[in-house]
Amino acid sequence: MPENSTEVTAAGIARLAGVGRAAVSNWRRRHADFPKPVGGTETSPSFALPEVEQWLRDQGKLAEVPLRERVWQQLAGHPAGAVPALVHTGCALLLVRDRPTAWLEITAVSDGRMATVLHLALNDLLTARFGPATEAGDGSGGGTSGCVRAVHTPTADELLPSVPLLRAAAELAAETGARQAFEFLLGRQLDANPRQFTLTPPGLAELMAALVETGGRPARTVLDPATGTGALLRALSRPTALYAQDADPDLAALTALRLALNSTVESCTVAVRAGDTLRADAFPQLAVDAVLCHPPFNERNWGHDELAYDPRWEYGFPARTESELAWVQHALAHLREGGTAVLLMPPAAASRRSGRRIRADLLRRGALRAVVALPAGAAPPYGIPLHLWVLRKPGAGVRPSPELLLVDTAEPAEPATATTATPASGGRDRLDWQAVRSAVLDAWEPFDRAERTGPEPDAPLDRTGQDRPGVSRVVPVIELLDDDVDLAPARHLPPPTAGGGPAELTRVRDRLTETLRLTATLTPPLADLSDPAHWPLTTVGELARAGALQLRTGGSGTGPGPVLTEYDVLGSTAPSGTLPATPASTDGPPEEPVLVEPGDVVVPVLGGGTVARVIDEATAGAALGRNLQLLRPDPAALDPWFLAGFLRGTANNRQASSYASTATRLDARRLQLPRLPLAEQQRYGAQFRALAAFEDALRLTGRLGGQLVQGMYDGLTDGTVTPK
Repeated sequence: MPENSTEVTAAGIARLAGVGRAAVSNWRRRHADFPKPVGGTETSPSFALPEVEQWLRDQGKLAEVPLRERVWQQLAGHPAGAVPALVHTGCALLLVRDRPTAWLEITAVSDGRMATVLHLALNDLLTARFGPATEAGDGSGGGTSGCVRAVHTPTADELLPSVPLLRAAAELAAETGARQAFEFLLGRQLDANPRQFTLTPPGLAELMAALVETGGRPARTVLDPATGTGALLRALSRPTALYAQDADPDLAALTALRLALNSTVESCTVAVRAGDTLRADAFPQLAVDAVLCHPPFNERNWGHDELAYDPRWEYGFPARTESELAWVQHALAHLREGGTAVLLMPPAAASRRSGRRIRADLLRRGALRAVVALPAGAAPPYGIPLHLWVLRKPGAGVRPSPELLLVDTAEPAEPATATTATPASGGRDRLDWQAVRSAVLDAWEPFDRAERTGPEPDAPLDRTGQDRPGVSRVVPVIELLDDDVDLAPARHLPPPTAGGGPAELTRVRDRLTETLRLTATLTPPLADLSDPAHWPLTTVGELARAGALQLRTGGSGTGPGPVLTEYDVLGSTAPSGTLPATPASTDGPPEEPVLVEPGDVVVPVLGGGTVARVIDEATAGAALGRNLQLLRPDPAALDPWFLAGFLRGTANNRQASSYASTATRLDARRLQLPRLPLAEQQRYGAQFRALAAFEDALRLTGRLGGQLVQGMYDGLTDGTVTPK
């Protein structure tokens, strides 16, 4: 085996061969010639990648390792670690993109010689792109004295073990593009280490960017003082200068390369620094058009004792427990007059008593312009409905605005039809970001436009039509300046009209009456009672091997169109998910999603419930979501309703389920069916179909009844409905 050969774990082997980890364990036990471990531990051994590739080819289990998979395995098994290898790769990809001729000349020599020449070429490129390695501050916002840029130039000795990886990464860039190649590798690294990073979801990043680019005015110069992986700055449309800082040097380096690869040399300056932003601001004199920030929450050790006299605390010295208000004032300190900042905040920051004086001063001076409550699941921590604060740097001699916009998307109103899903209310997997974005921008854009093009200084702004019950309200600041200065939107918004008003309650009641009649009609009679049948049985796995049905798993793919989620299957609702427009962590040809067809049977993989859904014409064409398995029967061999009905048997599910400490997982291949002629299957299928219609009617009855009851409670308590 070559020295420093890339190592791969059992999980990596499974990914290469397109199988589960259990298959790899079986190969190790059954094949004496399977490669021996070369590292790792007894419980998690690692193997030499070249030996594994050769064994898989010899066994006919692998025709050729996909290029992007080979590059990832080389990066993950790099002797210096995945992050340094990813930094080296990003530097090389930047050279490939910006100076392709120089790259070709560099790669035409031996590995040893290439490492030496590459060091010199990268030093020149990184200096041109990010500035000198150590720069003296000039007072213009370029940095502090002795500030070190985020990406240092790797030495020839550091580069030497990476040369095979860099050559392979350049091949991948030739297929997909340098930016896409880096995004794929970075995405894989983030996915492999989810607990090490606090990520900002793409939908949230796009919303925050839209708030600072309202009205078609792009933010040209933007700062993110807690940049993480750079998701917020990447969401901007046409910036000319991006500034970022992060306390983690590795993240700062990766973000600098990511932003540089996301833009061209001519169009955008990228300045990223590593360091503790609050204690050691890398851009002390910088004034930008916009600040975007997803700061760390609930930090006690943010520098309270050292920073008591810092000039940034223009609105008050934050308490030790109010680190978020320190980030708010840091953002305001870096805005030009009229510039906008958007920060993601924990909901407690809007109401904690320890921060009420700073909140009051932000309101009095017109710096805080809006507070937006997001649905739970918008960003980590996912169980809390976080807030967005929109701030604007007050201008000299400008009268502070006497109003604050409050928006609440945390509890979206139920739709008028109780059969429609409410994706925004069910956690991060069901967030309808388009609906959240529309609700926020529909409130913010007219509010912002009225301020920017408002009347004379002493005249009130026209806010006609900007208040939406239960969603948004423009609140006079004087109403908020009480002892608590509580800015939680839900506490100041008028409730939505009860159930849509008395007229809507009447419609719900009529519909409920109609559905109750239908439920009575659909109540199934008991079939003929008999002794338990003893059919010959088969399994879904055997049927799949015989070609009587196909098994597909959901959760991959990109593009437009709705997604059928596990919540939709459990609740028998319309597809409520969406696919990402671009791959999150892959940059080859995007995988095609699995689209459901009429007659398909879909079952949830997790949870242990007895649920199976037959796809109808209305649902056909949706993509199959995560944690779902699709069974596509051959109509000449299997009736779909017969299949779905027997899959729902309690005993059947028990014997096909495996149990862990936190979840139950269904192995669809182990589900059993009786061997019956097609005509007999269809007789059973008709009965199962009638049961499904009855179940849907019961479910609709419950929804309508709940809507009517809550609407009556709300109407009686707010006066829109009076007792009879």
